[in-house]
Amino acid sequence: MVKIAPSILAANFAALGQDIAEIKAAGAEYLHLDVMDGVFVPNISIGLPVVAAIRKATDMVLDVHLMITKPVRYVEAFIQAGADIVVFHLEADELQNIQAAIDKVKALGKRVGLSLKPKTPAVALLPYIAQLDMVLVMTVEPGFGGQTFMADQLDKIRAIRTMIEAENPACELEVDGGIDPVTAPLVVEAGANVLVAGSAVFGVTDRVGAVAALRG
Repeated sequence: MVKIAPSILAANFAALGQDIAEIKAAGAEYLHLDVMDGVFVPNISIGLPVVAAIRKATDMVLDVHLMITKPVRYVEAFIQAGADIVVFHLEADELQNIQAAIDKVKALGKRVGLSLKPKTPAVALLPYIAQLDMVLVMTVEPGFGGQTFMADQLDKIRAIRTMIEAENPACELEVDGGIDPVTAPLVVEAGANVLVAGSAVFGVTDRVGAVAALRG
């Protein structure tokens, strides 16, 4: 079954608890939290205190996407703050440090994922794919919400789905960027089974209908 992971970047931060309660009631499985440091991506978003506050407010699965440099420094802190899934970028550090971050998350008993920017090829995942619980394919350039879906990433999604089926069938394949009722079927057909959506869920009044429309 396709899982829906609404991104709080598009939520009303003045009423965040209410928004989260509504998307849980609408049937969304994950809550996607985008953490940006202003260095790895040209934007700054939330940090540890917000993740900890959200953890106290909901029992939803917190899918924390770290768009930060040298994520190995912070994965433990985000787990302590309440992350259930910690996803970070393959491009964010040297390869040995990416492996160290994977090892640290797994040692702490949480799920771990790697994310790829649009220009990073699927083959870059090969050294890690067997260890992962999730792969996140960015279908926009990371850093800002509301961007246009990049259809040229569909072939990458297909290639990663083939890798997952061969090496690690339990690994989830998540897609983030420009996901709405029009693009959702395209990425699902290509092999995605977790869809991150911001304005397509939080930007409408009917959250139940929005989640159902994405799920198809």
